[in-house]
Amino acid sequence: MSRKRSIGISILAAILIMISALFYLPYYVTKPGMAKELEPIVEVEGGYNGEEGDFMLTTVRMGRANIYAYLIAKLSKYQEIYPVEDIRAEDETDEEYNIRQLHMMDNSKTSAIEVAYKKAGKPVEYTYKGVYVLRTMEGMPAHGKLKPGDLVFKVDGNPFLSSEEFIKYISSKKPGDTVQLSYKRNGKSNQVKIPLKALDDGSNRPVVGIQLVDDKEIDVEPDVTVESEEIGGPSAGLMFSLEIYNQLVEEDLTKGYEIAGTGTMSTDGTVGRIGGIQQKVVAADKADAEIFFAPFEKGAKGSNYEEALIAAKDIKTKMKIVPVDTFEEAVSYLENLKEKSR
Repeated sequence: MSRKRSIGISILAAILIMISALFYLPYYVTKPGMAKELEPIVEVEGGYNGEEGDFMLTTVRMGRANIYAYLIAKLSKYQEIYPVEDIRAEDETDEEYNIRQLHMMDNSKTSAIEVAYKKAGKPVEYTYKGVYVLRTMEGMPAHGKLKPGDLVFKVDGNPFLSSEEFIKYISSKKPGDTVQLSYKRNGKSNQVKIPLKALDDGSNRPVVGIQLVDDKEIDVEPDVTVESEEIGGPSAGLMFSLEIYNQLVEEDLTKGYEIAGTGTMSTDGTVGRIGGIQQKVVAADKADAEIFFAPFEKGAKGSNYEEALIAAKDIKTKMKIVPVDTFEEAVSYLENLKEKSR
């Protein structure tokens, strides 16, 4: 083979590799992420510090799959492949998906703060801010007028105290009526007039065409700050609540142990199922965690706890997997834990 031909083949191969790397498949790949210490990102004003051990949240890394990422995931035990429609809603943009994930994280933090403060006997109040736009529906009136992340706080000049009130007001109108929405975007207040359209489900119910959730701010004393801007989703709720509570009370619940875990947190203290539990077990083990809290789901078959046990056995970790259904159960387990010998 001539030298020129060999160079030409090498260049062509390099081009094909570059194209393959840039060409995304309709799949997402997830893999073990990190176990992140919470004390540096959670701060209760005047709270108790100096934990002997650590509480850690666990994460899963996720990204769109190119050909190479797809093939590697196929050959890797703790990498998972998901069709795009299993991760994102139909026609959901990257911006809408990211905003939805960050808002779920905000809700997770709010629930964690409420649960921890109530357990510590501290007062909790809320300030209602409006409805938060998660996404706009293509072909509906709000599309192109409102954007994901907008905060709607008045309709026809009237403030409302819940998303239910907002929906009830819109439902009292007729398709073709126009409403004026007051909203905030990037800190600036704006107004927009939107004609209502009948929902395409036979009900003839008038809608604006947005997916929304309540946006409310929790008010607690002492103040608490949780810096988690780069983390999305609701799965850190349990671990947030434990770290916050640990800074509110004098006793150090870590007892000197490295404690990881996962699970959503409801305002009533219920710990909920999450995705990627086995990958999080792997991440926690790599960070030398000694205890891992997993949602028990009341002993349901195929629970997060069962999945965590399978992964723990497979990777031969010494980490103890602890099942919990509630925040109270996690706190009780830690209160009864013996101090780690040094």
